[in-house]
Amino acid sequence: MRRRMTAACLTTACLTAAFLTCLPSMMLADPVMVQPIDCTLGEDCYIQYYVDRDASDGVQDFGCGALSYNGHKGTDFALISLDQMAQGVDVLSAAPGVVRGTRDGMADQLYSKETAGAIAGRECGNGVAIDHGGGWVTQYCHMKKGSLQVKTGQRVAANAVLGQVGLSGKTQFPHLHISVRQQDQVVDPFAPYATSCNAGLDAALWRDVPAYLPGGLIDLGFALKVPEYSEIKAGRAHTHQLDQSAPALVTWAYAYGSQPGDILHLSLFGPSDGDAPGPRVLEKRILLDKAQPLFFRAIGRKRPATGWAPGRYQATAKLIRNSAVLAERQVWVKLR
Repeated sequence: MRRRMTAACLTTACLTAAFLTCLPSMMLADPVMVQPIDCTLGEDCYIQYYVDRDASDGVQDFGCGALSYNGHKGTDFALISLDQMAQGVDVLSAAPGVVRGTRDGMADQLYSKETAGAIAGRECGNGVAIDHGGGWVTQYCHMKKGSLQVKTGQRVAANAVLGQVGLSGKTQFPHLHISVRQQDQVVDPFAPYATSCNAGLDAALWRDVPAYLPGGLIDLGFALKVPEYSEIKAGRAHTHQLDQSAPALVTWAYAYGSQPGDILHLSLFGPSDGDAPGPRVLEKRILLDKAQPLFFRAIGRKRPATGWAPGRYQATAKLIRNSAVLAERQVWVKLR
């Protein structure tokens, strides 16, 4: 049963917490939220950051991990590339309500010291705020310039298209930042009433609770050389065709949320005539020595003197933490 709270729990500690643990005196029904972005988590999008539940200078997400940053007040649903953003990915209303306000017209650009002054006070970028009644409000940030489909005062249903994911405001990757508030207090939709991490998850506001991942893999591909990071972020690094004269065979992995001590295990197999992997050509266990929100690594081998043998080549990647596999992917390409 979805929880409700009464005036009995309205204490000073509740009012000063970094996230909502209590509701005001009126009995209020929680909203039921759907995923606010039209994509498939783990395939063409992922959650980059969760709400920071640590009221100090430290960082902690609801799952006891560190996939957040100090003072982060929402959930970031990220796209895998700038090209995907350019093609258009819809932002959806998480619950029924009335549009409380909108902003449009801000440029889609990577945040930098040079752009900081121009966006001061407008860090959310282009966006929409929706009032769901009972003091509940959701806010949608960093939307694409010119994409907004709703106006202030308009009533919207859950899953209604609000606009598209963009790169406006204070952001360095294409994503939707959604924040949830109740009476102006920040609420973590994954665990709105929990007073400690990994607790109270049965009261999540999500209709279908997204799987919690404290880090993972965004993309995996082949290339003729180690690609530029800008190519990977744009979504243009993967080579779909190879031939025997290719100067090198490189596989790269794009990932998020690393912690010191993590291992990125990359392997390259081939060639083979069927779907099964061929012999292992190369593998490397890469020790990650620092926390990074986004990163990539690559391994490769130069062309042998006789050229590459034709067939199917396959690459695999595993992100490992404390001996457990957080995420794994595979990709293959045929060499003529």
